[in-house]
Amino acid sequence: MIKAIAIDDETLALRVIENFCEQVDFITLDKTFNKPNEALKYISKFPVDLLFLDINMPSLTGIELYKEIKQNTLVIFTTAYTEYAVEGFNLSAIDYLLKPFTFERFLQAVTKADEYHTHIHQKVKPEQQYLFIRADYSLIKINMADILFVEGLDDYLRIHLQNQKPVVARMTLKVMLEKLPSQAFIRVHRSYIVAFSRIENIRNKIITVAGEEIPVGTSYEEAFFKALESR
Repeated sequence: MIKAIAIDDETLALRVIENFCEQVDFITLDKTFNKPNEALKYISKFPVDLLFLDINMPSLTGIELYKEIKQNTLVIFTTAYTEYAVEGFNLSAIDYLLKPFTFERFLQAVTKADEYHTHIHQKVKPEQQYLFIRADYSLIKINMADILFVEGLDDYLRIHLQNQKPVVARMTLKVMLEKLPSQAFIRVHRSYIVAFSRIENIRNKIITVAGEEIPVGTSYEEAFFKALESR
């Protein structure tokens, strides 16, 4: 079930989203807000999976609000202004609904959100050797055997792959680590996850992977070296 909230300075627009959400069995609309700052306070205390977010609001735009959210939250932007569409998609929005939108169009957007939500919370099964990662406005299939290391960049990740371009995705290291098998990958720093099989050398708390030097963070050092000893 996807936990969602809606933020819009127009009461009528919030009622439309409430009505549409009631017709969808995989979304729970927990609250609605017509004041963006109140929504931010709520999100900081009660994390949600999905935002229905108006862009053109007087006190704080939807774009500005979304940039302030630190957690990995999906967003569907809603607005009456088409000129905001490009910027919305640049923020890796799930979809962009142009007001007034029909229930059919709404259902299309939330179905995309549900599919992506399922992927990012999917646990890796032993027989599963790949992941689906959302990047460049699509879901990209990545073979886990090709992963060298994962680098955290604020709210984004750069997944470094063997003989391929890195894949950049909007996701936290914590979420990525949950998707990877613990016997094959380990977090060694607040900004890095490495594949055990790709470690070439370790010297003075510096790991070499594919010629790249990766530091071992102090808080991760004990667990990392214990994991190495048990292998």
